Amino acid sequence: MNIHLRSTFLAAASLAALLPAAAGAQARSPANLLPEAQAIGEYPVQPDDDAVVSEPAARPEPAAAPAAPAAGSEASADPVRSVAREVVQQFAPEVQPWSSANAERLLAVIEGIGAEGLDPADYDPAALRSAILAGPGEELDRLASRAFAWLVEDMRDGRTPMEARRQWFVVDPDPDRYRTADVMAEALASGDIAGAIAAVAPLHPDYARLRDELAATPAGQTARRKLIRANMDRWRWLARDLGSQYLITNVPEYQLRLTVNDKIMRTYKTIVGKPGRTATPQLAETVEGVIFNPNWTVPQSIVKGEGLGARVLNNPGWAKANGYKGWRDKKTGFVTVVQQPGPGNSLGLMKLDMPNPHAIFLHDTPSRHLFNRADRALSHGCIRTERASELAITLAILAQNPTDDAERKAAAQEAVEILKSGKYTRVPFESRMPVYITYFTMGTDIDGKLRSFDDIYGRDAPVLAALDAPRQQHRARRTSEEAVEIIDDMKTT
Repeated sequence: MNIHLRSTFLAAASLAALLPAAAGAQARSPANLLPEAQAIGEYPVQPDDDAVVSEPAARPEPAAAPAAPAAGSEASADPVRSVAREVVQQFAPEVQPWSSANAERLLAVIEGIGAEGLDPADYDPAALRSAILAGPGEELDRLASRAFAWLVEDMRDGRTPMEARRQWFVVDPDPDRYRTADVMAEALASGDIAGAIAAVAPLHPDYARLRDELAATPAGQTARRKLIRANMDRWRWLARDLGSQYLITNVPEYQLRLTVNDKIMRTYKTIVGKPGRTATPQLAETVEGVIFNPNWTVPQSIVKGEGLGARVLNNPGWAKANGYKGWRDKKTGFVTVVQQPGPGNSLGLMKLDMPNPHAIFLHDTPSRHLFNRADRALSHGCIRTERASELAITLAILAQNPTDDAERKAAAQEAVEILKSGKYTRVPFESRMPVYITYFTMGTDIDGKLRSFDDIYGRDAPVLAALDAPRQQHRARRTSEEAVEIIDDMKTT
């Protein structure tokens, strides 16, 4: 075993020893950690390229539409149907009986909701106060129920409407886990209105850190306060509970974290999509396995557009030296080029198998010197990961659920042997691991310091504008934004 592989082996084995067994960790996670389908439609087989590939999203349904249809219900000639469609949040009963005491407690929550980065004026406290003075009745029930429902929606799902969440394709499961009517009924029965609202807020420590920072920031620092509020809201866009064991990457920070019980076990530098059409979208998916020694199906923009196909077919010696195999379809003339596994492969020595209609995944790269750059928005959508072999071996160990050091070392050795073989090998996971591709411009960095990050894709402006605008009712759960189809190559950088 060479020095690099030995150090990778030791790092992965020692890390796996610190992590709980994957099955045990996932058993403590909430049920249905991610929705079964993050999008409506079928997942096609995508080439192993560094590209965002998808079809346009379906247009929004009318506001009265109860929910999106089941997967596969739309007629389409394409293998990929809509990426997502808008679904208006609904609940019943919308109006529930309120006592004056519970309404007073609700009013107190509204008046103090600024601590959560929300605006009390959104919940019409003046009208509620008047209804309280008038006493119990239909008007108090209506106004209090409406204000409570809006508070739950904003604390649970975020106040920012979907059209202001650029390239945000995460489907938040919380409206199904914490149904508004159920939360309201429990709050009214217990009288703990404040506790019910707090119980739907994000659990991640970064949300609390931002809330504390908002409290410590003077009212005169309006720009900083707005940035804090925007990033608090971004946490509400995600699931309240991310699970006990997951991968999370913050695109503007260029970092990936392997996290267990909200404790960062390892961090890895990343290279993310270039601004513009190749920007990395935000997703919540699941890793189903690790692919060691992946191959790469070269996009036609390179095969045909840059003449690689002709070069491979006309110069077999050069093609073999560079790991390419190519062939032409006798009937159509279509040329296919595949780069074989190897250290020079554009995907490096591993990629995480995380099927999604965007064809976004985490992978290695042969250009590892680029991790030394400060600005690492260089790829064509996918996320290139530092020390990818260590991460892959660690996940492969966890996939086998080892119970002691001997089993961990054996699993690590097996993964190293697979890596050394140079053969395409997929190691499936028994327990899938969530992976979150997020976009925070303020948060806790890998050194534990709260700081801001460059808004590399310009995604702050619409969020800040939405927070300044009147609260939007009947907000969608799923985006209707089109996923960007990337036809560029990944050879540069």
